[in-house]
Amino acid sequence: MDTFTAAVTLFLIMDPLGNLPLLISALKKVPEERKTKVVIRELILSIIIMLLFLFAGESILTFLNLRQESVGIAGGIILFLIAIKMIFPVSHSEEFRQDEPFLVPIAIPMIAGPSILAALLLLTNEDPNRMLDWSIALIAAWLASALILLFSKKIQALLGDRGLVALERLMGMVLVMVAVQMLLDGIGVYFKL
Repeated sequence: MDTFTAAVTLFLIMDPLGNLPLLISALKKVPEERKTKVVIRELILSIIIMLLFLFAGESILTFLNLRQESVGIAGGIILFLIAIKMIFPVSHSEEFRQDEPFLVPIAIPMIAGPSILAALLLLTNEDPNRMLDWSIALIAAWLASALILLFSKKIQALLGDRGLVALERLMGMVLVMVAVQMLLDGIGVYFKL
C-alpha cells in the first residue's frame, strides 16, 4: 500500500462526514464561543493517541504473537463491518449528557476509534520500515478530517442531511472494496505459507 492509498483509507475509516451529526450533538450544550476550542482540543488529543498507537503497534503485535496474515484478515473484516455500517447506518440520535466533552466521545471513539487503531496496527504490521510514510498518511487523513469537523456547521448547511448521507454511503462503498482487497491479500499470504 502506498502513502496516498493509506491516507485515503485512514480518512475513510475516520468517517468525518458520518461523525458530523454526532459532533453537533456532543457540542449541543457547549457555548458557541467555546465550540471551536473544544473541537481543536479533541482533535489534538486524537492525533496524539493515534500516533502513539501507530508507533506502539509493532510492539503490540509482537507481544500478542500475531502474524501478518491474521492481522490482514482481521483488518479486512473490521473494515468491511465499518463500511457496511456506513452504507446502512444506525440512528445517530444518541444524546450526550455532559456539558463539555473531554476525550470522550469526540477524541475517542469518534475520531480515534477502534477501527482506526486496528488499521494503524495493520499498517505497522504490513511494513514496519515505512513508519514515516504511515505517519504522513495518518497526519494527512487527520488534517482532512479535522477541516471537515472544524467546519461542521457550514458543511452540514451546504450539503444538507441527504447530501451527507449520500457522501457517507459512497465512502462506505469505497471502503468495502478496500476491505475485500485487504481480506483477499491476507488469505493469499496465508495460503502461500
